[in-house]
Amino acid sequence: MEGSHWVNMEVLVKELHSRGHQLSVIRQSKSWFVQERSPYYTSIPVKLVKKEAGVDLFSTAMHNVLEGRRKGPFAGALAQVSELSRIMKMAHRLTCGMLSTLLEDKDLMAQLRDDHYDLMLTDPGMPAGTIVAHYLNLPLVYNVRWTTFGEGHFSIAPSPISYVPVPGTGLTDHMGLLERAHNFLYYSLNLLQERWLILPIYNDLLRHHFPPGANIPAMQYAADLWLMRVDFVFEFPRPSMPNLVYIGGFQCHSARELPAELEAFMQSSGEAGVVIMSLGTLITALPQEVTEAIALAFAQLPQKVVWRFVGKKPSTLGNNTLLMQWMPQSDLLGHPKTRAFVAHGGTNGLYEAIYHGVPVLGLPLLFDQMDNVVRLEARGAARMLDAATLTAEGFLEALREILENPSYRLNMQKLSRLHRDQPMRPLDKAAFWVEYVIRHKGVPHLRTEAYTMPFYSYYSLDVAALLLSLPLLAMGGFLMLLWTLICRKDWKTMKYSKKKILKENVVKENCNILRTS
Repeated sequence: MEGSHWVNMEVLVKELHSRGHQLSVIRQSKSWFVQERSPYYTSIPVKLVKKEAGVDLFSTAMHNVLEGRRKGPFAGALAQVSELSRIMKMAHRLTCGMLSTLLEDKDLMAQLRDDHYDLMLTDPGMPAGTIVAHYLNLPLVYNVRWTTFGEGHFSIAPSPISYVPVPGTGLTDHMGLLERAHNFLYYSLNLLQERWLILPIYNDLLRHHFPPGANIPAMQYAADLWLMRVDFVFEFPRPSMPNLVYIGGFQCHSARELPAELEAFMQSSGEAGVVIMSLGTLITALPQEVTEAIALAFAQLPQKVVWRFVGKKPSTLGNNTLLMQWMPQSDLLGHPKTRAFVAHGGTNGLYEAIYHGVPVLGLPLLFDQMDNVVRLEARGAARMLDAATLTAEGFLEALREILENPSYRLNMQKLSRLHRDQPMRPLDKAAFWVEYVIRHKGVPHLRTEAYTMPFYSYYSLDVAALLLSLPLLAMGGFLMLLWTLICRKDWKTMKYSKKKILKENVVKENCNILRTS
């Protein structure tokens, strides 16, 4: 996986390398983020036959979604679903093409078998690693938040949609009737998207390289271990499974020393402090009118601003704002001068904000970003604005509330204390469980058999049918017995009546004979 997915996967790769493991990374030959040469791993490049997508794919999607939101909530939701489906379809087609190239390279696949790897570590947001692991018959470990269905829990753990919000809804775990109906519709939409849009893309590939009946959901369920990038100080409580290991925030670390010039800028802010802004790895810039509004609002703050920015410099930029094409985000968030974080709502950035106790002003753009900000907003540690309708005045008012209302910082610092208060660092936990799978060559004792059951058994529909049939059979038997008794009584009555009539006829006939005589 690209973007922020690889950013946090690389953290785990480096940790495993430091523990003496040798790693090979299968990457697209023109990967955006996965470097061909690294001291931490050996790369295995795979060329794509189809045309590769560019990072501008996400900027285009963002502009279309914001345009939809300006037309109203329904148009905005429709645009979000449409753009997500378009991106998913394109990404899965590219992934399928990469897999075809990889699996049809018999020499490479033979080499991978001969190298005797201990396991496959993969992000199942795309099923490439899952499919290759099954082809090579390797134990499978996920570094996961997303699968082909959506959020990872929905693929492996019981997920009652009466109180577990589906990503994309913007709901919390407190839902009334209409909210639950909304949640159900999104769940159904995710199911239809996976079964009708995504999975058919891989049908020919599976038929060509796997035995009959092979399917991606079954392959996904068979993973030995799910390293879930979730901490319940952030996620709403929900059911889990024994092979889910929670490592939310594993990429976070204590703030390191800043470059001299950047440190001088931070110190120049005085008591007012600094606001940090970043839109993550995939979105380089907002629409120009939104950028101008944000720059104008920043210029009116007493705080200094560090803004990760790529693109045309806004004309309303103030002297208090420093634009940087790249910045050490975690180190800045951990700086004592930092007062607030303006973010798009990506998971990595929000966990870093939680770790360092910095309140958030969220500008969600795509994917799960709105749901992520909603989770912090529900805990009083963030506020959310819609970038589609953002004005300089509204942005300034919201940011001032974050900066001046102490409850936001206090709530986020409480989350930070809860997040840090663990018996084992999330990164150490992740590395331990990867090595656990290696030591034991898989952990089938942690996997449920639920997903090998047919749906009617899983939901006990066959049991319900059995229990329903018993009283029906008993009632039917009783009615049959009653019917038999009634019919038998009628038959005896009719037989007695016939005998009586016959006897009377004989008597009458005898009487007539006597009279004649």
